[in-house]
Amino acid sequence: MVEYFIFGRDRPGVRDLRWERTEDHWSFMDGYADVLIARGPTLTDDGAGVTGSVHIVDLPDSAAARAFAYDEPYYRAGVFDEVLVRRWSNTLGRTMWAFSGHDEPRFLVLGHGTPGMTDVRDRLRADQRDHLAARYADRLIAHGPLLSQDGTEWLGTATLVELPDRAAAEAMLASGPYPEAGLYERVEVHPWRFGGRPPG
Repeated sequence: MVEYFIFGRDRPGVRDLRWERTEDHWSFMDGYADVLIARGPTLTDDGAGVTGSVHIVDLPDSAAARAFAYDEPYYRAGVFDEVLVRRWSNTLGRTMWAFSGHDEPRFLVLGHGTPGMTDVRDRLRADQRDHLAARYADRLIAHGPLLSQDGTEWLGTATLVELPDRAAAEAMLASGPYPEAGLYERVEVHPWRFGGRPPG
């Protein structure tokens, strides 16, 4: 099995279409309940609107990842403008449901890697891990590297994290060994929340 990070970004003006397909989406995801590591929508800054969907899932291979991404009801209905599919590695070794939290805002933080930095990243990997553990151990919901399809090239970092505000989320990938070495070409921060079918 291989872990994948999949992020579908919504097209503008698809709120009603998304809502119409939500039950289909949940039903589709029910078939992957045993292999989901994390899931949930990205949000507008005020939290009132949805801007995309994040799924981290353990699948047999890249063909299964493509089927997951492109057979998904939101994608098939035209909700997504684009879908990012990357291999990922579950650094924390657990799912989001093991995270207890602090009842604070949650964010998706994407650090897009500077091309050609895999060797530098490999040298700094332990130092970066120690840096995050010292400052954010109880804040990380899911965390790991984005990788090429064969798993050999480092393409960036995807993190789901709980922090007081956007500034704190931005600061997380602005300090430490990786950014100090220029490993991140750019960083995205998206408000995010736990997803899934509501209980009851």
